Amino acid sequence: MAPLLLQLVVLGAALAAAALVLISIVAFTTATKMPALHRHEEEKFFLNAKGQKETLPSIWDSPTKQLSVVVPSYNEEKRLPVMMDEALSYLEKRQKRDPAFTYEVIVVDDGSKDQTSKVAFKYCQKYGSDKVRVITLVKNRGKGGAIRMGIFSSRGEKILMADADGATKFPDVEKLEKGLNDLQPWPNQMAIACGSRAHLEKESIAQRSYFRTLLMYGFHFLVWFLCVKGIRDTQCGFKLFTREAASRTFSSLHVERWAFDVELLYIAQFFKIPIAEIAVNWTEIEGSKLVPFWSWLQMGKDLLFIRLRYLTGAWRLEQTRKMN
Repeated sequence: MAPLLLQLVVLGAALAAAALVLISIVAFTTATKMPALHRHEEEKFFLNAKGQKETLPSIWDSPTKQLSVVVPSYNEEKRLPVMMDEALSYLEKRQKRDPAFTYEVIVVDDGSKDQTSKVAFKYCQKYGSDKVRVITLVKNRGKGGAIRMGIFSSRGEKILMADADGATKFPDVEKLEKGLNDLQPWPNQMAIACGSRAHLEKESIAQRSYFRTLLMYGFHFLVWFLCVKGIRDTQCGFKLFTREAASRTFSSLHVERWAFDVELLYIAQFFKIPIAEIAVNWTEIEGSKLVPFWSWLQMGKDLLFIRLRYLTGAWRLEQTRKMN
């Protein structure tokens, strides 16, 4: 009996090793190169409040604003106004309290099929194109790709990525700013503050099925085991970067869809960029584009492939690249 059990263990280990080798080969051979940083000709401009074309700036220019807010938007004509009203109300009040405070909001329409760009442009007309700008991508790139395009067109010393659904209360940006400042001194002026919903986990578990809870814990384990250590909530769409940290991490990003947050933090930890995780207020908003099981299955595959592609050398982290 014992020799048979030993044989089964050895066979199981051999099969697992073979499967890992096979998956590694697939990950290596299917690895895409880093997405091109070029823009389509139409994406090099934005429309000012008068509807005239103006050339977009570059993240490699010197900053001229204190804060840039990048809002990736795909078919968000219904949810975007709530988020924009809250954000701009806060930013305007803050500017009145402190006239030295300057900001911009960049809405990146990620190839939407609805009226997202038109809805966003109304805010440009109301507040002026120095404060609100709309970038309309020719085709859908994915959330990570849309955020990257916005970040590369930003003028802020600090850059905030914020979801179009308004799930996170916008004034919580002050919590992220404090978390960022507490990380000083920043190595090479780089630091990141991540909004986190981890403190709400017990409440969310009570509202979820056992199956969804199991999927959540499985995803968290894979994130920790494969890619990112020490960050409990990698997926919150409320993250604040110093300008230097944003250019370094997003210039090295390969994944442009749902798992981009994980690779982004993997890159940050590789470059030893300090990261603060800050509890924020968050409310689940209807209209999510994530389908729980299939989206998490896809993200699990992406996590495994991210790790294997870096381990096998299919992907390598490079110095910051400039956009053509």
